[in-house]
Amino acid sequence: MASQEARPWGTVAYDVCAIVVCIFFLVPVLWAVFSAFQPPSSLFTFPPNLDPRGFSLENFKAVFATGNVPRYAVNSFIVATASSLITVLASAMAGFALAKYRFLGRQFILVLILSVLLIPLQVLMVPVFLVLKTLGWINHLIGIIIPPAATATGTFMMRQYMVGIPDELIEAARMDGASDWKIFWRVILPLSAPALGAVGILSFTWRWNDYLWPLIVINNQQNFTLQLSLANLIGANTVEWGTLLAYATLVMVPVLVVFLCFQRYFLKGSLAGSVKG
Repeated sequence: MASQEARPWGTVAYDVCAIVVCIFFLVPVLWAVFSAFQPPSSLFTFPPNLDPRGFSLENFKAVFATGNVPRYAVNSFIVATASSLITVLASAMAGFALAKYRFLGRQFILVLILSVLLIPLQVLMVPVFLVLKTLGWINHLIGIIIPPAATATGTFMMRQYMVGIPDELIEAARMDGASDWKIFWRVILPLSAPALGAVGILSFTWRWNDYLWPLIVINNQQNFTLQLSLANLIGANTVEWGTLLAYATLVMVPVLVVFLCFQRYFLKGSLAGSVKG
């Protein structure tokens, strides 16, 4: 059997660096998860107790005793899901127009959309808040669903992916009598499934983890999201770290489930969109 060629030192160094970075990011997360199952009396012991027989659900029981957690979870799911669906649809429609339609100023509009990424979020908060106040959307979930729904990142990702879809498919559909709307729904969207998945995962993660904008818009506790409720566990003088870590662990689970279910679409859509010009 022929001996395998030695791996280049550059590849080995890259793998070692990647492992170190993964450990650097994963260790705090794993410590937080393990600490969530520790009783308060042994939360800060070192080294931590990794014996499952010493685990306790006391912190998780305390989480559900802090308030209406199921209601906050429903609010978070409504906000994240509705905003993600709007983001995916709006990004797909805008990306289709910028990728497949030839009109004056197309490149200028694309640059204008991308320039939004250069504007700090804090600059937009006051004017957007005033618009929501005029519409009567303050203290309503729609106030944290609509404003962040249209994103420049999603539009750019969809446009980059759709550029690679052959124009011949669109022309063939037109020859069969399909309208532009039918082409978009029956041809473009099915072929863009990886990019749609990538945009959807990113949008769901952003909306699920969003804290600052809901903090500004929502004052009614019945409309709190999980992030707002989680922040309320931090008191002025004391912090129940066990309860806080257990709450954070529960909040983290839905995002992990969504990513694990759709990760192949996320990776394929992100990589394919990054090389289209």
